[in-house]
Amino acid sequence: MPSDRAGGEGGLEATALDAFTAARRTGWRARLAQAWASDLAHSFRRNPVAILSAVIVVVFFAAAALAPWIAPTNPYDLRTLSIMDNLLPPVWEEGGDPRFLLGTDAQGAGVLSGILYGTRISLIVGFGSVLLSMLLGVSIGVVAGYVGGWLDSLLMRIADIQLTFPAILIALLIGGIAESAVPASERGALAVPVLIFAIGISNWVQYARTVRGSTMVVRQLEYVAAARLIGRSPVAIMARHILPNIMGPVLVIATINLAFAIITEATLSFLGVGMPVTEPSLGMLIRDGNDYLFSGEWWLSVFPSAALVMLALAINLLGDWLRDALNPRLR
Repeated sequence: MPSDRAGGEGGLEATALDAFTAARRTGWRARLAQAWASDLAHSFRRNPVAILSAVIVVVFFAAAALAPWIAPTNPYDLRTLSIMDNLLPPVWEEGGDPRFLLGTDAQGAGVLSGILYGTRISLIVGFGSVLLSMLLGVSIGVVAGYVGGWLDSLLMRIADIQLTFPAILIALLIGGIAESAVPASERGALAVPVLIFAIGISNWVQYARTVRGSTMVVRQLEYVAAARLIGRSPVAIMARHILPNIMGPVLVIATINLAFAIITEATLSFLGVGMPVTEPSLGMLIRDGNDYLFSGEWWLSVFPSAALVMLALAINLLGDWLRDALNPRLR
């Protein structure tokens, strides 16, 4: 009898586990079906420009993530390079080498490998700076819009002062100060964090002003008043009731600012205050190739420039589609 009881209990547990697993699978399928049938997915499926842009962005992201495995050479490892392979043209030109599809640079590193690794660094800097500016701007905007009064005036005046300076000038200033303050032996290790901070700290104002305006509208709605009435703290109201309902414009700004951050990083590296030569990004590759542009080695500058333009354009087009898809007036 005990064994029968144990067997019955085991069967019940197995049946319950199977039912729970099936319910989870059904729940995931229902969520996926609901997401696929949403207005945002419908708008995406009907927009060929958005689809093409998404494909280009996914290809760049995948290539950057898999660079150590798919790149023909490692441009950061000088032991794998040969000076005998320097300045080879693309494979379709006379003198090209099938090992280097887009040619090589002065050190014998493949241009394609440099683009893959450079895109990786550019995307890391872009995402990091956008995340920093979004966190800072959204926090300041929510507090200013909800609290109001003198705190709102103080924060917005600081934002107005920063708007008088171009973002690239602020990034240049921070990058120059960091370069002069950090020892030469540590600049390579701190280049990415410094770029993320320099670009991120110069772009928070757009988030703050947009979120402030949305917060001033949302705080007047009934559910926010009800949350105050039941005694919810201001921090809980801002985090649980206001912030989730104002993230649409923030996502649009973040998408567009990602392309701007990538271009800003390329500009700083091109001007010599970005990534070091030992860890080139797309901007550093363009800067190095610019020295050979008029000596016949056009591929050193053209291909990294084309990659930067394609990536930034695709992200901008995705941002435009997202702005239209999230705006009810434009549907």
